[in-house]
Amino acid sequence: MSVIYALATPPAKSAICVFRVSGESCLDLFKEFFSSPPKKERFFYLKNFYYDKRLVDRVGVVYFKGPKSYTGEDCVEIYAHGGLAVIKEIINAFKSVGFDEAGPGEFTKRAFLNDKLSLNEAESVLDLINASTKEEAYMSAAALSGRLSSELGAFSEEINNLRLRVEGEIDFNDEDEVFLDEKLKDSFACLVSNFESFVSKCHHKSNESVSKKVVFIGPVNSGKSSLFNRLLGFERAIVSNKPGTTRDLIDSELFYNDLSFSLYDTAGLRDTSDFIEEEGIRKSKEEIKNADLVVGVFDKTSANESMFFTSLVGKKPYLKVFNKTDLGDDLVEGFDCYLSAKTGRGVGDLKKRISKHFEVNIKNNSIYMVKERHIDLFSVCLNHLKSGFDKFENEELFELVAEDLKISRESLNSILGRKSADDLLGDIFNNFCIGK
Repeated sequence: MSVIYALATPPAKSAICVFRVSGESCLDLFKEFFSSPPKKERFFYLKNFYYDKRLVDRVGVVYFKGPKSYTGEDCVEIYAHGGLAVIKEIINAFKSVGFDEAGPGEFTKRAFLNDKLSLNEAESVLDLINASTKEEAYMSAAALSGRLSSELGAFSEEINNLRLRVEGEIDFNDEDEVFLDEKLKDSFACLVSNFESFVSKCHHKSNESVSKKVVFIGPVNSGKSSLFNRLLGFERAIVSNKPGTTRDLIDSELFYNDLSFSLYDTAGLRDTSDFIEEEGIRKSKEEIKNADLVVGVFDKTSANESMFFTSLVGKKPYLKVFNKTDLGDDLVEGFDCYLSAKTGRGVGDLKKRISKHFEVNIKNNSIYMVKERHIDLFSVCLNHLKSGFDKFENEELFELVAEDLKISRESLNSILGRKSADDLLGDIFNNFCIGK
């Protein structure tokens, strides 16, 4: 395989940037950049990085010799200053010696191909990166650690051992050996029960919103932009008493506790002859369709318009907010939240309500974070285990039982990324004293 490189940190001005390089004998090519390449493994070197005979930066360098590296290949990590010019020059230097830019997930893909990670462990890397709560992080880390692979491997072997006994009865039923006894039936029942329990400990996010998109709507001058800024903690949107100030979508990220949300401020809805404002209003209505949660913002003067906005939202999850409580205690009933964007009063309550809407419903016994494809394969495995068990006592259906067990094991191996030939006969002769 070729030598690949990637900028492992965001391509932006920062204190430090990190480059990763992977490929057999890639260290030999670093002689073009350093007066002397690092030789000692897992040792931090401070070296001058040269390109085209000019000093680019003084960088940190760590060498990981394969197979004791993340990818299983020789790897080098470069820690440089995070200036955009420095990043560009290091990339140019890598290209000059034939390094290929890594595609998405290519380092982890190589780790899988080199047997450093199972397929589900490789997928857990992404889950850990994308984890938005501590619970998700813990479950992803548990899967990445190999615990999930170990459990799946144990189930796979147990299924295979059962199948060996069944295949033995099919192939050697003219012998005096008794393969299918009550203990084996009990083992089969226990396997089904244990696997059901295992599946219940797995959590997946297929039905959860990844974006957590929160869209603010409401009449003009209701204080949407002020509330938007108050939630963020800085002035992101322009605030003015002049109607129609907000004409385009404005978005930003809000971090609260261990969750993040995408907030969208929209143009206030009203009849207007201004073409640009009208286009902003059209975008506002369109954005409602894409929202995961809609927050309607009103004040005393526009409270009677709230029903119109409720009908506009339709079946979308909706919070109705009464703003500008600082102007007096004459509040209108029927709102979910009462606050003042100006003073900050009640804004904490709104944050909690938004956060509660996106709370991940994780079962108390959940241990592993898994993908939807895992859940599908678990279902295949469990259904065939139950199907095989239902046929188990009928000797004429032993071949179907064996097939059910085969499919069950294959589904688990698909999760682990194992694609091996069926060497069942070899297993039989190696594990049983058949006497043939």
